[in-house]
Amino acid sequence: MTAQTGLLSGKRGLIMGVANDRSLAWGIAKAARAQGAELAFTYQGEALERRVRPLAQSLESNLLAPCDVSDMASIDAAFAIIEKEWGKLDFLVHAIGFSDKNELRGRYVDTSRENFLHTMDVSCYSFTAVANRAEKLMSEGGSMLTLSYYGAEKVMPHYNVMGLAKAALETSVKYLANDLGPRGIRVNGISAGPVKTLAASGIGDFRYILKWNELNAPLRRNITIDDVAVPGFICCPIWPLALPVKSTMWMRDIISLA
Repeated sequence: MTAQTGLLSGKRGLIMGVANDRSLAWGIAKAARAQGAELAFTYQGEALERRVRPLAQSLESNLLAPCDVSDMASIDAAFAIIEKEWGKLDFLVHAIGFSDKNELRGRYVDTSRENFLHTMDVSCYSFTAVANRAEKLMSEGGSMLTLSYYGAEKVMPHYNVMGLAKAALETSVKYLANDLGPRGIRVNGISAGPVKTLAASGIGDFRYILKWNELNAPLRRNITIDDVAVPGFICCPIWPLALPVKSTMWMRDIISLA
């Protein structure tokens, strides 16, 4: 199957949250491009631009926009660039989260108010904010996808306030799906097992979580960014009930609401 005949041939998608070639968003971007999608990327700051731009170019994309999701004007500017260049959007991938790494170790009860609010803003509200802008570019319908984690459902060591943010994110998926479904816009979330990404490296003792999962997963290995990219095809024009992320103990833990 070529990019010209793939499931996403003729579709245009915005990928938000690529940090490097180990990012979950990067795995989804590669899979989407392999299926024919034309892609745009956002980045925050010059350091990330230096990482993201060559990755985007490797997928034949030169459409990049700076975007700080904690700044509504920055989000508006990014989507203005997309609208000017494309005029429409077929799918959106949101893979953005942040918390002070010093509070991703130790006890949740010690979370500061400042970090609680910032974590919820960047890791949860940002999906609602970008969905609001993306909706206006999806007059013919489309798909929105975000990424969660098992720590939204169960207590995970040191995940702390990120667990609350992901739980709120999963609930926002339900409400966004209810709001946007009548317009033909599907809203989904993937809850994958632990993956060694740049973001995950900030979680205390994460290497032990990876090792435990490897020893206890049905396939006796951790998932990869390519495993997560397969459910990423909920960006295709289908309405799935559930798409499991294989080889993890939590393979059933994918939320999919349309």
